[in-house]
Amino acid sequence: MQTATQIKALLAERGLSPRHALGQNFLIDQNLIRRLVDASGVGPGDTVLEIGPGTGALTEALLARSARVVACELDPGLATLLEERLPTLSLPGSFDLVRGDCLAGARTLNPEILSKLGPAAGPGGRFALVANLPYAAGTPLLLALLMDHPACTVMAVTVQREVADRLSARPGSKAYGTLGIVAQAVAEIERIAVLPPECFWPRPDVTSAMVLLRRRPVPLTADAPALARFCQRLFAARRKQLGSTLGRRDDWPLGIRPTQRPEELSVPQFVALCAVAGMKPGSD
Repeated sequence: MQTATQIKALLAERGLSPRHALGQNFLIDQNLIRRLVDASGVGPGDTVLEIGPGTGALTEALLARSARVVACELDPGLATLLEERLPTLSLPGSFDLVRGDCLAGARTLNPEILSKLGPAAGPGGRFALVANLPYAAGTPLLLALLMDHPACTVMAVTVQREVADRLSARPGSKAYGTLGIVAQAVAEIERIAVLPPECFWPRPDVTSAMVLLRRRPVPLTADAPALARFCQRLFAARRKQLGSTLGRRDDWPLGIRPTQRPEELSVPQFVALCAVAGMKPGSD
């Protein structure tokens, strides 16, 4: 794996420098890289999606586990660096690169990524997301994978601590909202580590966290996109009582009162209420 000195040298050799606009803060703590890979459980032959590989420090660790890595890099200079450098390392895994944005829309995965993942992303397939996620891509990418790509069974990621807080937030907390409800309905969530700014070069202005999401064998909802739309509808009127937003009705699920506010409901209660009062697939 790469040290901070090696990362700086790799960039300098090609006249490159970290681009703040792309959220390029390179993880330089090798122990934390190993910890993320260990948490993912990735092994020989597993298919892994990596977003924002940068200079390839995490990529090398995944390839050393004999994984098949499909990486997506937005920065053309870094993409060329990866394509030129990784084949020279004789690591046992295989590497395939997608140049461009990992998202084709607000919540749509780049179709070239799906093409490269192949059968692993299709019905009956399986792949893992292992990545130090660029901050801007973290939330929309995780939601896209959670809601629309059940073949992604494991997500071991570095994100802003604020995002990690939202993923595992409990009712009544300020961080509780759509992301956490959908994530907890679909996956079991574990915080692996908190990363202070000095774990990166250049140092970011925020604290980060490593999080592990394992998809539930039986999710709490059969329609995560509908649950997300329903949560967004209710949290748009976060301070209003449920009865004010949903109107008078006589089919409130057991334990839910119309005088409650959205932030008071548990994840199972959101799922139950969505089933009787929620938004149907395809509705606005």
